[in-house]
Amino acid sequence: MSTDNEICRMDAVTLAGHIRGKDISAIEATEAVLRRMDVLEPHLHAFCTPTPEVARAAARAVDAKIAAGEDAGVLGGVPIGIKDLVATKDILTVMGSPLYRDFVPDEDDIVVERLKAAGAVIVGKTNVPEFGYSGVGHNPVFPTTRNPWNTDLTPGGSSAGSGASVAAGMAPFAIGSDGGGSVRIPAALCGLYGIKPSMGRVALYPGCRDERYPGVSSWESLEHIGPLSRTVADSALMLSVIAGPDPRDRYSIPAADYDFVEATNGDIRGLRVAYSEDWGYAAVDPEVRRVVSEAVAAFETDLGCSVERADPGFADESGTFWALVAADTDLTGMRLMMKGREREMSPHLVDLLHRPWTAEDFTDARIGRQRLCNAMWRFMANYDLLLTPTLAVPAFPVHMQGPEIIEGRMGRPADWLCFTFPANMTGQPAATIPAGFTRDGLPVGLQIIGRHLDDRTVLRASGAFERARPWAHKWPALLGRLGL
Repeated sequence: MSTDNEICRMDAVTLAGHIRGKDISAIEATEAVLRRMDVLEPHLHAFCTPTPEVARAAARAVDAKIAAGEDAGVLGGVPIGIKDLVATKDILTVMGSPLYRDFVPDEDDIVVERLKAAGAVIVGKTNVPEFGYSGVGHNPVFPTTRNPWNTDLTPGGSSAGSGASVAAGMAPFAIGSDGGGSVRIPAALCGLYGIKPSMGRVALYPGCRDERYPGVSSWESLEHIGPLSRTVADSALMLSVIAGPDPRDRYSIPAADYDFVEATNGDIRGLRVAYSEDWGYAAVDPEVRRVVSEAVAAFETDLGCSVERADPGFADESGTFWALVAADTDLTGMRLMMKGREREMSPHLVDLLHRPWTAEDFTDARIGRQRLCNAMWRFMANYDLLLTPTLAVPAFPVHMQGPEIIEGRMGRPADWLCFTFPANMTGQPAATIPAGFTRDGLPVGLQIIGRHLDDRTVLRASGAFERARPWAHKWPALLGRLGL
């Protein structure tokens, strides 16, 4: 008989196997997670909308299938959190905005359809910044999500609740979305693995695609859906379920011709690897530089790669990125919706919507994306992988958009995100993997970027690094203080 803590510390692959083997029932796993949520949620606020009855009903259905000798699905009985920017039929989906405070979608997002069909048990919707327009985890509707490693600090965003929930063992994995780093940011700050697969690898709809819903329909040319998990294999398992084309998403690409879980195996000896510590221009916290450089060394000493320090050669394109975000936004619809309600909304989002964007701003941004994409493919022609820090800083206090000073240099609130958004502009696969900890005990992420459409090599490198430098046995001290 497994205890609640044993169940909640299992990875998804192991838990799914135990449920299939009838060692643990789906309802036992679900109740263990729900009890853990009762203890942790007052401290972390990872779930904006818990769904205990939905979860219990799904778990009982899985147990009934297994008892009848039927296939309950590859994820049968495994608890999962769904980011609140992802539509869930008949479940409140607020997106962190007072404008959608009572919104209940009439259909599931494609990934939710696929997860349900695979037997996953949705235990709740995870908290987000308003419409995802931020790299941190607070919004005007719900309490601010906090980092399990230090509850005074942010878990990152926009998949804030997904990161906090997995780091604290309230689900073995969770769905995130990534328009400028929003899977990789919270994964890095919460000590998790997170992967943004290639653009179109995971189909999206209605999120980013349904014109009926201003705000929901944003980020169309930048957004990716991906998993956050404690192990590389768990993320690969989820990708095996959610990846694949769909006619509702014009960006979706043909199915991969390999198995995602198998792709995490094998060595990477002989790969050509570039390491850019700061893009050649960015301010990076010294502790991040130290931890990431030590992790990169393992690619040469432990994994047999050829590692070279090199920068892709592009300039800071953060202004280009935010103009692309605005171009992807239904400015007409959102301006109409927010009229007279600006004081209820996040100030940085109101500022973006009120800015008098011009046609030249948007065409310049498109040219800027072409410039960055061309610099990147030319650079990657010489390398199999590109490694960088995932973020320029470790976690910082909640209610900040970002630190004002990094490495002694004054900057803009979003400068700490400099490493993540370029892969959204190019559509390349990019993962973050735990690199180690600062001297203050905060997680630091190493970003692994692959060539165009080469998710397979990113997964193989991720698995190889995990075997060389395992991390899944490390848990936040908060859990011990709470008897978890």
